Amino acid sequence: MSTTQAQPKQGELPDSTGPFGWLRALGPRGRRAFGGAFGGYALDSYDYFTLPLSMVAIGAYFGLDHGQTGLLTTVTLVVSAVGGALAGILADRIGRVKALMITVITYAVFTVACGFAPSYETLMVFRALQGFGFGGEWAVGAILVAEYASAKERGRTLGAVQSAWAAGWALAVIVYTLVFHYLDADIAWRVMFWTGALPALLVIYIRRSVTDAPEASEKRAASTERGSFTAIFKKDLLRTTLFATLLSTGVQGGYYTLATWVPTYLKSDRGLTVVGTGGYLSFLISGAFLGYLTGGVLSDRLGRKRNIQLFAVLSAICILVYTHIPSGANTLLLVLGFPLGFCMSAIFSGFGSFLSELYPTAVRGTGQGFTYNSGRAVGAFLPTFVGYLSDSWGVGGALAFGAIGYAIAVVALFGLPETRGRELA
Repeated sequence: MSTTQAQPKQGELPDSTGPFGWLRALGPRGRRAFGGAFGGYALDSYDYFTLPLSMVAIGAYFGLDHGQTGLLTTVTLVVSAVGGALAGILADRIGRVKALMITVITYAVFTVACGFAPSYETLMVFRALQGFGFGGEWAVGAILVAEYASAKERGRTLGAVQSAWAAGWALAVIVYTLVFHYLDADIAWRVMFWTGALPALLVIYIRRSVTDAPEASEKRAASTERGSFTAIFKKDLLRTTLFATLLSTGVQGGYYTLATWVPTYLKSDRGLTVVGTGGYLSFLISGAFLGYLTGGVLSDRLGRKRNIQLFAVLSAICILVYTHIPSGANTLLLVLGFPLGFCMSAIFSGFGSFLSELYPTAVRGTGQGFTYNSGRAVGAFLPTFVGYLSDSWGVGGALAFGAIGYAIAVVALFGLPETRGRELA
């Protein structure tokens, strides 16, 4: 008797049962798109975290206070709003794959350039330019995969793409631990930025193997308003655009406050070494990775809005608990890093599917690129605010203000519809 597995008949959907059924359901071209988007976002994360992990060394090298180092993050995120909006328009006009390659090349080139910065001002300029690519990659990659995914599996599929952020973060922490352990801090921070050249290898794969979803490409080509910035502010989409931007502002304000200042908090307030900081961050990142995957599944089961509401509340609670752990209770700090990472990441899992479902194909890139990255830019002022407060309150005390962002996110959801199960228009 033959043991060859039966292949789906022509026109029949791939088997989507089992824990990885969502991946099989994408089909060969969809899986290649998933690989390109996952790799792009992981390396986007890696290049982003070269700064927060190196901030203590950079501050000492250039003689900066916490407010000035926090401003480096804010500038990156503010400029990313412009980069994200432009990348979204490009994705609608020239296609998802071409736009994805442009964003990856941009953030790689200027991350490397940061390692050669002779002054604080030059570093800020290079970091701002890195933000152009950093801002666009996620939105373009998420849309590329969303247009291959089925409505039933879209939440967990995009949640898996989102988990690449934790993978890139973990890689950055490993490299940081090695580089800062073996090299003097004055050169180690530069080496961290130079390793940001890694994404150039991914562009070769994307160029050779990844294509846009055919059906979405046909819809986009047939539209007369594709890539129109004004279209997302017309009457039928204005409410969606405003509330989606507010939602993104709240979630990313809370997230980037933590992502920016937790490494500094562990070293300055808790007195941990480089290796100790890496160990504590490993708990945070492990929680983040599982949070992305779990949030994706719950986004399909509970709905996009309920998933975000649930983890917004839990993230705010975790921040307040984490930053009020008594001095000396570092074992408790270690353990609580896992639920903190889990909750603050699970809230993002539904974003890729939610924002993709809120906009029609012709302006999906424009809408998602603008709302996600404008929210990121406005939310970016929270890390700077925390930086200035930390000089008088301490980093731990100031970090508690990150909970405000999650409260804003919950309010924003009242202005948006539930989109679970919605077919892409």
